[in-house]
Amino acid sequence: MMVIAQEHSPPSENAKHMIGLRAAVTILEHWKANRNQIQQVLRISPATLLRTKGEATASRLDCDQLERISIVLNIHATMRTLFKNPANVYGFMGRPNGTEFFNGRAPLDVISHGSMLTLVETYRRINLLRNGLW
Repeated sequence: MMVIAQEHSPPSENAKHMIGLRAAVTILEHWKANRNQIQQVLRISPATLLRTKGEATASRLDCDQLERISIVLNIHATMRTLFKNPANVYGFMGRPNGTEFFNGRAPLDVISHGSMLTLVETYRRINLLRNGLW
């Protein structure tokens, strides 16, 4: 019996984007973000958020959405280098923060009510913790 190796085609760009979107949604859920916060942070529609839960592919994501996904993934990566305890990795974003930028608000609240610039600045400030510069 002859076995023929089946060639697998590489995933499409849309499929890759969906993988990133699902990862970002999962991270936000671990941060205890509600549906509205997830939609605001990633700038996605309720329908797109629902598609992340199934096998369906997402609608085409624009550059802004892809950048937002990237920033969420980078914030999470930074958290994983800063903290070894999962409670801190996932809890930090939901805890009130007394630094000047957050002004007593939780970073999750800041990024879910802000612009792309707020999301970038939140990442920048959290990334400064890695070098002890906060």
